[in-house]
Amino acid sequence: MQIDLKTVNIEPKRKAFDHLVRRFGDKPASRYQEASYDIQATENLHYRPTWAPEQELYDPTISRIVMADWHALKDPRQYYYNSYVLTRARQQEAAEGAFALVESRGLHLTVPEEMREQILDLLVPLRHAAWGANQNNVLVSGYGFGTPFTQPCLYYGMDCLAVAQYLSRIGLMLGGVDALARGKAQWMDNEEWQPLRRLVEDTLVVRDPFELFIAQDVVIDGLLYPLIYDSIIDGRMAQNGAAPVSMLTQFMTDWGKETRKWAISVVKVAAAESEANAVIIGEWFRTWSERAMAALLPVIAKVMGEDADQLLAGGLDDLKAQLAKAGVSL
Repeated sequence: MQIDLKTVNIEPKRKAFDHLVRRFGDKPASRYQEASYDIQATENLHYRPTWAPEQELYDPTISRIVMADWHALKDPRQYYYNSYVLTRARQQEAAEGAFALVESRGLHLTVPEEMREQILDLLVPLRHAAWGANQNNVLVSGYGFGTPFTQPCLYYGMDCLAVAQYLSRIGLMLGGVDALARGKAQWMDNEEWQPLRRLVEDTLVVRDPFELFIAQDVVIDGLLYPLIYDSIIDGRMAQNGAAPVSMLTQFMTDWGKETRKWAISVVKVAAAESEANAVIIGEWFRTWSERAMAALLPVIAKVMGEDADQLLAGGLDDLKAQLAKAGVSL
C-alpha cells in the first residue's frame, strides 16, 4: 500500500475580528492591534461618575485636545501586556545582575565617602518624585481616552514604581535604612527640594489627562532623566569614582530614552491633528517647562554648582528641538 501525504492550505473564514477588519482591512491582525484597538468603552456606560457628574465615565471632552480618532496615538514600541512584560523582565534581569555584581564584589565600597553622600542626597529623595509620576500616569490611564494612549501610560506608571524601588535599593546599599529616612526628611524639609516637591504635588490635581501627560511624561521627566542620570550620574559622578552607581542606574538611563521616544511620537500625532492642538500643547509646554526648570535648578546646583544653569539650559534646548520637530508651536 502506498500513502501520499499532501499539504492542504485551509483558508480561514475570518482573518481578524470585524472591528479590526473595518480599521485595517481584511488581513491578519497583530497581537498589538488585537489588544489595543477599538476596545475603549464608548457607550452603554449606564451612569455618570458620582465624583464628577458633569462628565461621562470615559469622556474625551475633559481634555482640551481634540482628536478625530484617539486610537491614532499608537505606541511605536507596540507594547501590549505580553510584549511589555517580556521586555521589562529582560531589563530586570540585567538590573539584578548589576546589583548582584556591585554588591558581591564590594564595588559600592570603592565610591569615595564625599561622593557617596552626594549620591544619596541626590537620588534617594527622587524616589518620591517617581511615586508622583506613578500617580499621575495612573490618572492619565484612568481618565484618558483610547487604549493605544492610556495603555502605555499605565505601563509608564508601573515603571515609575520600579524606578522608586531601584532608588530605594541604591539608598540601602550605600547608606542603610537611615539613608531612606534621611531622604524622606530632605524631600519634606530641605529648602532645595521644596520647589520640586511643590511641582509634583501641583501636578497631582491636574484634571486634563493630556495636559498631565505633557507636564509629567514630556516635560518633567523629559528634563529630569537626561540631566540626572545621563549628565550627572553617568557623566560627572562616574568620572569621579561613582562608576558602580552608574551601573545601578542603567535601567533609568535606558528607560528614559525609550519612553521619551514614545512620548514625543504621541505629541507629534496630536499636534498634527490640528493647529489648535499644536498651540495648546505649546502653551502647556511653556507653562510646565518654566516651573520644571525652576524646580530642578536648586537640586542640580547642589551637585553641579555654577554649571547647573548651563546644564539645564542645554537640556531644555534639546527638549524644545524634539518638540519643534514634532510640530509643536513653541
